[in-house]
Amino acid sequence: MVRLIILAMGALMVSQCLAGETVRVGVNHAPPYRIIAEGGVSGFYVEVFEEIADRLDWDVQYIQAPFRRILRLMESGEVDFMLGPLKTAEREVYMDYVVDAFPPERRLFFYRQPQNRILSYDDLLDKRIGVLRGSRYFPAFDNDPRLIREAGIRYENLMRMLERDYVDVVIAPELVGLYTLKQEGVEAEVSPFFVPGERSWIAVSRKSRLLPYGDAIRQAMAEIQAWHIYDRLLLRYLQRTSRMGEPSVTEEVSVQ
Repeated sequence: MVRLIILAMGALMVSQCLAGETVRVGVNHAPPYRIIAEGGVSGFYVEVFEEIADRLDWDVQYIQAPFRRILRLMESGEVDFMLGPLKTAEREVYMDYVVDAFPPERRLFFYRQPQNRILSYDDLLDKRIGVLRGSRYFPAFDNDPRLIREAGIRYENLMRMLERDYVDVVIAPELVGLYTLKQEGVEAEVSPFFVPGERSWIAVSRKSRLLPYGDAIRQAMAEIQAWHIYDRLLLRYLQRTSRMGEPSVTEEVSVQ
C-alpha cells in the first residue's frame, strides 16, 4: 500500500509539471494492438498509452500512417511517440526507448499450400515471404540476402496476397496474424516453426520536446502495473483474440 501511495504522489507531481501538453503519436493499423476504425483509434497498445497520458494530463493526437512512414516521422520529430517498435541499433539513432511496455510475442509463419509449411529456417529460402514494410522480425531473418521478401503496408494486404498466392508465406506477430486472418476471412495454417518474440517498447523521438520526460512515463507505467490496470487490459485483448480462433499447431519448432 505504501508503494502505491508513493507511486500516486510521484505521478501527481510529474503531471502538474507537464499538464496540458498535446502529444503526437504515430499509429498504423495492426489489430489488436493498434486498431484504426471510423470511430477512432483503439487497441491494447493505445489503451495502455491512454492510461499513461491520463496520469500525465496529456492530450493525445494520433497521426495515422503506414509503419514505415511512422519511422520517418519519428526520425524527423513530426510525431513524439511510437507504440510497439522493437529495439534496433538503427532506430536508436533517432528514437529513445523509454519503457518496454509490451510483452514478447512469437513471430509465426502463415501458409495455405502444404508445400509452403515451414519446419525450419532453411525452408524459407525458396519461398516468397510477405513482410510488413519497414518492420523488423529477428536479425537473422532481417539481414539474410537470400530471402525473397514481398512487402505490404498492412497485414491485411499481406493476408490477401497469401490468399491469392502472390506470396507463399506471411510472417507476423502471433496475435496480429490470428486477428487479421479472422477479420479478413482468410483461411490459412500456422507453420510449426516460429521465432520467440522480444518485448516491444514505447519510444519517443529524439527530436521531440518530450524527450526529457522519460522518467515521468516510466513512473506512470509503474502505477498502471501496480494497480493491475495493465494486466486487466492485456487479459481482455488476449481473451478477445482467443475467441477468434487458435492456431492449428500440433508441434512447435523454435529458432535456436
